[in-house]
Amino acid sequence: MVTRRDGTPLARRDESVPAVEDPVSDAPSAAIDIAALARFSGASYPPPHDAAMARRSWLRLGAAAGLTRLGVNLVTIAPGGLSSLRHWHAGIDEFLILRKGELTLIEDDGETAMRPGDCAAFPAGNGIGHHLRNDTDAPAVFLVLSDTNATDTCHYSDVDLVAYVDGPRRWYARRDGTVVKEF
Repeated sequence: MVTRRDGTPLARRDESVPAVEDPVSDAPSAAIDIAALARFSGASYPPPHDAAMARRSWLRLGAAAGLTRLGVNLVTIAPGGLSSLRHWHAGIDEFLILRKGELTLIEDDGETAMRPGDCAAFPAGNGIGHHLRNDTDAPAVFLVLSDTNATDTCHYSDVDLVAYVDGPRRWYARRDGTVVKEF
């Protein structure tokens, strides 16, 4: 019988294929127990911008799996909530796929309705501010993937705010460079 590393049996598609012994049977399973993960909520934005994120929560799937070069988060937006302030990254690519519910993607040039299975991609440095809004009466869930560069500048389109990441140091500043908050 073929099993996962934890001993759980796998259904065999073709019984004529011989079983292969797992060479890393002592290694931890790559499966992530989502129910066991801590749920994060809110935002690190300085006041008053942090209040707008009260209806957002997420699970850090990539971090739970030990990924260091790829950020993977499962984000839930409650009715009336936002994914973030409208923003764009100079040094980070972002990709998302809507898993459940409906969201409105808001970009510089307009709004797009998104339904389960719809995807959106935001290349680093494209200068197009974006975020998602839940205009329905049900929660929406999306998976977002991004690289985890040690340096980035994130520009917020609708407010006087810029986020900087330089190695371990992270801070928000106004567009004139005045530091508002370290995070």
